[in-house]
Amino acid sequence: MKNAIQSKYRQVKTGPDTLGWPAWIKSLCLLGFFLLLLALLPTSLVLLAGKIYQHADRDKDRGAIAVSDAALGDDHGVPRYIEQGWGRADSLWFYNVTQGSNVIPYDFFLELEQVNSTDQAMALFRDNKNMDRFRYLVQKPSLFNPNGLPVGFVKDTYQNKDYLGFNCSTCHTGQINFEGMSVRIDGGPAMADLDGFLESLHAALQSTLQDPAKKQRFIAAVLARNDVWRAIRGGRSYTSAEQVEQDLRIWTERTRQYNQINESAHEYGYARLDAFGRIYNRVLQHVINKRQASGLLALAIDDTGQRLLTDEQIDAVLDDHNETIFGRAGFEKMVANLKRRGQGFPGLGDAQVENALQHFFNEANAPVSYPYLWDVAQTDYVQWNGLQANAGVGALGRNTGQVIGVFASLDWTEEKSWLRGWSLSALISGQKVKRHRIDFQSSVDGVNLSRMEGTLKSLKSPLWREAFPEDVVAINAQFGIDEEKVSRGIVHYLKYCVSCHELIDRDAWDRKITSKMLRLDKLGTDKTMAMNATQYMGRSGNIGQTYQGTEVGQVVIANTAPVRQILTAVTAGVIGTPDRDKGVVRRVADQAYMLGASFFNNDLEASVKTGEYEPDTTADTYASLRAYKARPLNGVWATAPYLHNGSVPTLYDLLLPQHLDGERSGGEVCDGKTRPTRFWVGSREFDPVRVGFKQSDYPANTGFLFDTRLPGNSNSGHEYAAGFTPGMRTDQPLSMMCETERLELLEFLKTL
Repeated sequence: MKNAIQSKYRQVKTGPDTLGWPAWIKSLCLLGFFLLLLALLPTSLVLLAGKIYQHADRDKDRGAIAVSDAALGDDHGVPRYIEQGWGRADSLWFYNVTQGSNVIPYDFFLELEQVNSTDQAMALFRDNKNMDRFRYLVQKPSLFNPNGLPVGFVKDTYQNKDYLGFNCSTCHTGQINFEGMSVRIDGGPAMADLDGFLESLHAALQSTLQDPAKKQRFIAAVLARNDVWRAIRGGRSYTSAEQVEQDLRIWTERTRQYNQINESAHEYGYARLDAFGRIYNRVLQHVINKRQASGLLALAIDDTGQRLLTDEQIDAVLDDHNETIFGRAGFEKMVANLKRRGQGFPGLGDAQVENALQHFFNEANAPVSYPYLWDVAQTDYVQWNGLQANAGVGALGRNTGQVIGVFASLDWTEEKSWLRGWSLSALISGQKVKRHRIDFQSSVDGVNLSRMEGTLKSLKSPLWREAFPEDVVAINAQFGIDEEKVSRGIVHYLKYCVSCHELIDRDAWDRKITSKMLRLDKLGTDKTMAMNATQYMGRSGNIGQTYQGTEVGQVVIANTAPVRQILTAVTAGVIGTPDRDKGVVRRVADQAYMLGASFFNNDLEASVKTGEYEPDTTADTYASLRAYKARPLNGVWATAPYLHNGSVPTLYDLLLPQHLDGERSGGEVCDGKTRPTRFWVGSREFDPVRVGFKQSDYPANTGFLFDTRLPGNSNSGHEYAAGFTPGMRTDQPLSMMCETERLELLEFLKTL
C-alpha cells in the first residue's frame, strides 16, 4: 500500500502528462494560446506604431512663437528651451496628446467668434491675442497641432465626434520672459486663468446664439469644415444648420451650468485654480440619484423663508429620472425641468435654479497654484495636502481623477441587466454587493495617461545657469550668480530649510522624493484647501452603503459622505471599465497595458507618510490630510507665485514675515519689511533680484490684483526665515534673517 501511494505521488509531481490528460486538451490549449497571441498582435503593432508616432513631431522651436502686442505688455521673441531631459519630440507629444477631455465640439472652438466680434471686425475666440489674454502659451501649427492651438489644447475623438480638450500641459507648462527674451519651462506652473477663460467661452457661445447674424456666420463656418475624409473616418461632421444650432444650444447651456456650479465668491485670477473643488462638484453632479435629488430640492427656500418647490413640483421635475444614477443626461434634464412652465413644473428663473441647486454642491473657493511636474513620478505622495499615494495604480488614479474634473465625457448610467455579474469595475468601486450598479463608461484615455506618466519620469527641473547663460548676464548682470553669496547661502539653507526641503540630485536615475508633511496649525498657512478636501460632503448615490479601505481600516460610505470617498470610488470604477469606444480586443489589451504599466513601470512602493502631522485614526479617518507637503526645491526659482495658494509673489517676499506686531516680534526685527498684502499677478516678466514675476507697474486695465485679506488668499505661515514658524520636530523658531542673510539664501536657491 505504501509503495502504491508513493507511486501515485510521483505521478502527480511529474506534471500534466502523467495525469492522463487527453492529447486533444493539450492541443486545444496550444491552439488557444496561439490564437491569443494572434489576437494581441494587431494591438501590439498599434501600440508600437503609437510609440514610434510619439516621436514624429520635431519642430525645431517645439511650436513656440514670438508674441508682440501681448495682453499684459510682456512681448517676447521665440521662446527657447533648456535641458530638462526632454527632446523636441517629447515636448510636442506632451503638449498635444489627448487624455479624454471634451470641453466643446472641436469645430465650434475653431470657428467661434469673440463676444464683440462683428461682420466688419470679425475676431475668432481662438485668436492668439485672445488666448494670450488668458495667459495660455500660443503655438504655431505643427504635425501634432495642425490648427496651431495653444499648449495643451488638443483634439479628442470620442464616440466618432471631435472635441476640443485639455491635457496636463495646459496647466503645467511655464514660461519666463525677460527684456524681450523668453524661456519655456516644461512641467512648470502655468500663468493661466482657466476660470476667466471658461466664463468668456460661455459669453462667446451665448452671444453667438443670441445674435442672428453672428449665428449664421458661425453655422456657415462650421458646415464648411465638413469634408469627405472626416466622414469616412467617422469624426464629427455637421451636415445641417439644424444640427449645428441644436448643439450650440446644448453646449452653451453646459458651459453655463459648469460655471454656475463652480462659482466662487472671489475670483481666482491668474496662475491658480480650485481643481479639487471642481472635481468634487463634477462627481456630485453625476452620481446623484432620484431619491437624494428629491431630498435636496426640498431644502431650497425663497427670500421669504418658504420652500421654493412643493412636493408635487419636485415629483414632476424628477418623474422619469433614474433611481440609481442621474449621469450627465439626468442632471441636465432635471435643470431643464426646473425651468419648464405648466403641467405641474415650477418654471424657475436662472437665479432660482441656482438657489435650488446650492445644496447639491460645495463652493469651489480654495484656488491653489498649479504644482510643477518635475520629479512627480518619483514622489511618494502628491497633491498639496498629500492626498494621493503614488505607488501602484496611485498615479493612474490621480490622473484619472484629474480628467474627470477637466471635462471628460462621463456617460455613467445604470448597468444593463445582461452585464450584471462579476466585473472589475464593480469590484474595485465597492459595488460588488449592489443589486444595481453603475456603468462607468467615459472618455478618459487610460493608455495615454499611463504614457504621459511614463514620459514625466524623464523630466528634470530647470537650471538657472542654463536659463540665463553668460550672454544674458552680459546684457543684464542681475541674472548672474554671486558665488560668494552662494557659499554662505548654503549654510542658511541647511539651518532653515533642509529639514523639510531635502537636497537631491536632479540627474540621479534612481531618485526617490519624500514629501514632508506638516500639520496646518504648525505650518500656519491658509487652511481652506486642506479643510475643504477633508470636510466637503455630498450625496453618494449608488456608492452609498459600500465598503472602502482607508489607512486605518474599512469604512462604510454613508448616503451623505465625504466627497473624497465618493471620488475614490468613482475613479476606481472608471479605471476598471473597459473603453467601449474601441474594439473588443483593443479595449482588453489597452486595459491590460494601462494597469500593467501602472504596476511594472512604477518604481515606487507603498510607504507611510513622512513628517509632522496628525495620524489617521478610526475616530478621525483623514486627519493626516489636514497638512501641506514640502518637497525638494530644485527648480523652485521658476515656479512663482509661492505658497500653495499663490499668495506670495517672489522668493524674497517668502523670506519676510507676513506682518510685524508687538506680540510676534519678541526678538530682533531687522529692517521691518513684510510680505505684500496686495500685488499684481499675470505678467511673465521675470524679476531676477526678488526671484519671481513682477508685481507692480502693470499696463492699465491688465493683470489681476491679488488681495491676501480675502478668504482663501491668506499669505500667513511658512515664516521660518522671519523667526515666527518653528521648524520640523521643534517648538522653537529660529532667529529672524536680516537682509544680508536673505539675499545669500536667495542666491543659493537660484542654483537648485
